[in-house]
Amino acid sequence: MKMKPYEHPPALYPYREWSLGEDAFEDENNQRSESVFALGNGYIGMRGNFEEGYHGTTGTSVAGNYLNGFYDSEPIVYPEGAFGLPARNQSMLNVTDARIIELSIEGHTFRLDSGTVHRYRRWLDMKSGILHREVEWESPAGHRVLLMIRRMVSLQHKHLAAIEYKVTALNFSGTLQFVSALDGQITRTEASDDPRLGSGSAEPSLLLEDAGYDEAADILWMRQRTRHTRFALLTAVSHGLQAESGRELSRQLIGQRIWVCYGAAVQSGESVTLTKYITYHTSKDYPEEELQSRSVKVLSMAETCGFSSLADEQQSYLGQFWGHTDVEIKGDPALQQGIRFNMFQLLQSTGKDGVTNIAAKGLTGEGYEGHYFWDTEMYMLPFFTYTQPAVSRALLEFRYATLGKARERAAVMSQKGALYPWRTIDGEENSAYFPAGTAQAHINADIAYGLKQYVQATGDLDFLVRKGAEILFETSRFWLDLGHFNPARGGAFCIDAVTGPDEYTAIVNNNAYTNLMVQDQFLYAYETARLLEQHYPEDYERLRQAIGLSMKEAESWKEAAGKMFIPFDEELGIYAQDDTFLTKRKWDFENTPADKYPLLLNYHPLVIYRHQVLKQADLVMAMFLLGDKFSLADKIRNYNYYEPLTTHDSSLSPCIHSIVSAEIGDLAGAYAYFDRTVRMDLDDINRNAKDGLHMAAMAGSWMSIVNGFGGLRQYNGMLCFAPVLPEQWESYRFKITVRGQLLDIYVDSGAAVYTLLEGTSLQIKHRDRILTLLSQEPVSIPLARQLEAVIFDLDGVITDSAEFHYQAWQALADELGIPFNREKNERLKGVSRMESLDIVLEGSGLKLTEAERLRLAEKKNDHYKQMIGSITPEHLLPGIPELLDSLAQRGIDAALASASLNAPLILERLGIARRFQAIADPAGLRRGKPDPEIFLTAAELLGVTPRNCIGVEDASAGIAAIKAAGMTAVGIGSAELLGEADLLLSSTSELTLERLLELLRK
Repeated sequence: MKMKPYEHPPALYPYREWSLGEDAFEDENNQRSESVFALGNGYIGMRGNFEEGYHGTTGTSVAGNYLNGFYDSEPIVYPEGAFGLPARNQSMLNVTDARIIELSIEGHTFRLDSGTVHRYRRWLDMKSGILHREVEWESPAGHRVLLMIRRMVSLQHKHLAAIEYKVTALNFSGTLQFVSALDGQITRTEASDDPRLGSGSAEPSLLLEDAGYDEAADILWMRQRTRHTRFALLTAVSHGLQAESGRELSRQLIGQRIWVCYGAAVQSGESVTLTKYITYHTSKDYPEEELQSRSVKVLSMAETCGFSSLADEQQSYLGQFWGHTDVEIKGDPALQQGIRFNMFQLLQSTGKDGVTNIAAKGLTGEGYEGHYFWDTEMYMLPFFTYTQPAVSRALLEFRYATLGKARERAAVMSQKGALYPWRTIDGEENSAYFPAGTAQAHINADIAYGLKQYVQATGDLDFLVRKGAEILFETSRFWLDLGHFNPARGGAFCIDAVTGPDEYTAIVNNNAYTNLMVQDQFLYAYETARLLEQHYPEDYERLRQAIGLSMKEAESWKEAAGKMFIPFDEELGIYAQDDTFLTKRKWDFENTPADKYPLLLNYHPLVIYRHQVLKQADLVMAMFLLGDKFSLADKIRNYNYYEPLTTHDSSLSPCIHSIVSAEIGDLAGAYAYFDRTVRMDLDDINRNAKDGLHMAAMAGSWMSIVNGFGGLRQYNGMLCFAPVLPEQWESYRFKITVRGQLLDIYVDSGAAVYTLLEGTSLQIKHRDRILTLLSQEPVSIPLARQLEAVIFDLDGVITDSAEFHYQAWQALADELGIPFNREKNERLKGVSRMESLDIVLEGSGLKLTEAERLRLAEKKNDHYKQMIGSITPEHLLPGIPELLDSLAQRGIDAALASASLNAPLILERLGIARRFQAIADPAGLRRGKPDPEIFLTAAELLGVTPRNCIGVEDASAGIAAIKAAGMTAVGIGSAELLGEADLLLSSTSELTLERLLELLRK
């Protein structure tokens, strides 16, 4: 389904470059804002709930506090069970709410739904990492106060959060009372039919064991235990009260809520500040007996530092982060805000300790139950690999830490090696729906791909040798055992009964994405085994003894890669998504109402599985990840087939289509997809931001800029760029960290400028040009289109041999006794010989074998070759000799893109063969015109960029091919046939270099 330009709704949060805020509280948007204003540090996550709680009537609320990797586990109930189905489900828990601060002024409780709100403002500062709230409130009794509240979750201290709650009396003298509480009574999410939400539970998962108040340390604490996993959780808080006159009034434990109350006398104009420090520690990370002492230590440190020092420390941390990560967009404040917000939330939600990962919703909500997916390696890992590589290593450490459970899962599935889970928290498979879960074994190859990209980008061979190689070998062992050399496919290596990224097509044989990714993994595993054997013999021996590694096994991976079956449809000239996808009926998009999307919520899976319809990018994603395995013509042809079949019901999909659209030259499409991705949560495009933010889409928005518009690819360890500028922007800038060096890329309408900010020397590629960058020495490459090549058709452009073709076809038609005329002959222009024969035979009723068809085509060609033997330089069309001379003098290449197999012979007869630097061979093409392949092949042979080429044609199919190739089209002939041309000339006599240069300038 073609993505339409996205129309931004009225901004709920005003466009500000470095902050996200609201200038009024809108009750109906409360739960959405709770997600958007979430804070986190990769371990602790706090939704943007108010300290005083929610008291609205038109909106909804989920008071959420989460700890990455802290979960409970419950049995999965299957109405019909089967061997190997996961027995238990893990759910990230909503833990003790420690943010609670309730304020009363002379006995009147502060609430936004009572009294009078004279001023309200809340904003999240992405430079400081602080959530601010300012409220000027008047109680029903007329007492007026100004609240200035700051909240942070420390990015430097894993277990610490803090709140500074400052109250200023504006028009009265009296008493302020603060109640600071811990609430362990957590309501579990109700079960839902929406698979994107949690499974829900009727019973609480956290059970209270003890709670109290340590007077000596002034610490309020609560200890709980998970019902099934039996993890202990200790939540503790301490306080600091700054006031002229303040004192503790009382403390109390009622059920699972414990609180301490402070009172302070205040004069008009005076302020009272309560600072609350919060810690969470669990037995999943530390021995139970250490939880109390560790909490006391963190709280003591926080009190010694004070909120302001912690805030300064936070800002310094973020200064380093933004210095290596920031993306600048000039020309669209909405997108500038969006991309920074997305990167900030990724930082907040990603585990950095090697034992946790990043959930689909991060630490912002309970959608997908806090599970980790392939999202990590395919979306989040690239972002961190090129901006914060230490975080990427930690994410890969998690996969190594859970390798044992992946081995166990492979054994359950009757396979060798290791199979990573589709969704998990601690490494065990949690997907209860195997067709779109366990069957997505491609996660093994995704992890291997992420590992390869990380190692090549960072040069971190230490991780590869010590840990990564074992992941690579065990998952490769799984693939070799899962697949087979299929005699029915000529001995090709096939992988059966899997599901690719497109979850609307399940349990298929030879999913192209999976097979391509496994092929890449096999080769990398083989290369890594050789690396260890030759350069790290001790580690090779360690793995030989630990897992039975041998070079014989590694050779078998190489063999399987070489014989990998990749389904391809010769008639369409595209890769088939799997063995049967192209045989299915296409989904009826035209008659599918808008309210029936996403399809997974409105149609039974079998209804969807029977059709050609995609939930998200599948083969299109493979073309991005493994771009050097596809020609540009392949990418255009496959994209144009699969894109209209894709619903984008997954938030992961638009960014991939944006990247590939940019690569194939469709900047309008690329921008439309990017626009939809970058503000997916801020504009609540999918209407479910209330359940948590879309982490993969957030990372995808960064990829859309860096990999899409910036054209970043990493091939064989070399960074390659092909930047383009969307017409909506003035410029953009991003930074890349590679092998410890920091590279700045700036792009505007005039040039791409590469500057090595940190490091001594770096080699990169700008399109096909290798650049050597030195420290602090910018290299500027012009982006303005410049004429590098003119690519000509032959008949009707260089010479007019069309009459010879006509006479040869007419002779054949006469011999066969079938009608043929000049009108039908017009349809043969730019068409291959065999396709021309099909047109000539239309309506004849002749039933011919393939051998007979080939004989007739050859007979026509023999007749044609006899006639062209009389061609001489005098047969050159007017203006062509002069144009070829001008091109040669200016150093501009000339190439031929003709469907004629006799083109080289004709150029020789015309005496101009040496004037052409390349001739595209039509015999080697998958598709003829109007497919762009022949023009793209000519450009590739020349080594020039398609956008810097002009194509010259006299047929409508040829003009279409030129345009599809992303080139500028010149038509020779009538407007009726060639109206799509960028420049239309009546004859070649008007075709001059000056006109071509002027055309490209325009």
